[in-house]
Amino acid sequence: MFRSSVFIIFLFISPSIAAAKSPAGSILVIGDSISAAYGIKPEAGWVSLLANKVTQQKKPYQVINASISGDTTINGVNRIEALLTKYQPAIVIIELGGNDGLRGLPLKVMKKNLKKMIVLCQQYKAEVLLAGMKIPPNYGKRYSEGFYDIYQSLAREYTIRLVPFLLDGIGDKRALMQADGIHPSEAAQPAIMQTVWKQLETML
Repeated sequence: MFRSSVFIIFLFISPSIAAAKSPAGSILVIGDSISAAYGIKPEAGWVSLLANKVTQQKKPYQVINASISGDTTINGVNRIEALLTKYQPAIVIIELGGNDGLRGLPLKVMKKNLKKMIVLCQQYKAEVLLAGMKIPPNYGKRYSEGFYDIYQSLAREYTIRLVPFLLDGIGDKRALMQADGIHPSEAAQPAIMQTVWKQLETML
């Protein structure tokens, strides 16, 4: 999640969606390296697998991946309005905060940034699915618990859908993580997609 750089944006549009006369809209994913398929082939990443799932389920949506490795919540705030204006998404999946936590940035700032993103999405009439993260306990109990609680409290406050922990059942399994211990491996991507799909399906 730390390493960064190039703006990775993929547009996944299935043939059936392209042919649809009245698509319901787009699903915008704005996240960090977890969603930008860091260290693996882009087509193997969970967002790409989600696009395939949407197509298989014959849902009239296109999936747009606007995730950038290394992004923090302030980067998300700085980018999101332009993305909302350009794509006019029906649904926005926000997967940010991990880099804020790993860098030990103030939780109040992280929460404020996520709030801004959620409010902007709602102003643009987009539904929001918030993807929660956790950070290692070595950051201190108060910080790590406060970090995790941000996602829960925002979901309650704004009545939005929540994936409590995007890497549920993955983060503690070495076989499903890359060598850096931070990024999920290619083998973990289908499980991440299914975790998101459980919440997203009811929104489509």
